[in-house]
Amino acid sequence: MRSRLTALTLGLFLLSVLLACSKKPDQTTDTSTTNPPPAAAPAAQTQPAPPPKREEPKPEPIIVPAGTTLTVRLNQAVGSKISQPGQSFSGTVVDPVVIGGKTAIPADATVSGTVVDAKPLGRFAGGASLSLKLTSINVHGSDHAIQTSSVTQAEKGKGKRTGVLAGGGAAVGALIGGLAGGGKGAAIGALAGGGAGTGGAAFTGNKNIVLPAESTLSFTLAQPLEIKER
Repeated sequence: MRSRLTALTLGLFLLSVLLACSKKPDQTTDTSTTNPPPAAAPAAQTQPAPPPKREEPKPEPIIVPAGTTLTVRLNQAVGSKISQPGQSFSGTVVDPVVIGGKTAIPADATVSGTVVDAKPLGRFAGGASLSLKLTSINVHGSDHAIQTSSVTQAEKGKGKRTGVLAGGGAAVGALIGGLAGGGKGAAIGALAGGGAGTGGAAFTGNKNIVLPAESTLSFTLAQPLEIKER
């Protein structure tokens, strides 16, 4: 009886030892589950894209209408005898052109032009003529092709006056020659008087058109001119 009790006690002891050993892995497992690994750091937040810039409306160009007058000061002399057709000249704008309260063409804007026609005065007949027009203008550093009316000056020929002077000189010479010595003297006087009259007419009639530097001329736009506002 005593031996059975001892065996039972020993069995219970061994059973408790086994149960205690079997609980250790469970505790380890529980510890691992109660302490989860640290959470990953959140990803860096991206900055929102800036809103697109609003483009400011471009200013409307200024339209200089046809018929506008451009007063120009010449940079060099031009003339019916000293210039040739197709020759270029330059100048500067004297008065600003204001359109709608805005300065479209400022004073001192540079212009370029061409000699359309240049004819010197003939000695005995015909007349001198000089014709100019503008071809371009520079505004705020930009060149603009333009078309303007031609500015023309003409000097009438002295052909009729030349004939009167020459005839008058011959008549006066003939009269002086006749008084001096009759027919032969009249003939000599006529030649001398005629030569004097002709020479005088050639001198007085040889007048050409000359526009010196710093002269001012007014040109008229033949077509509208578009100027971008600065």
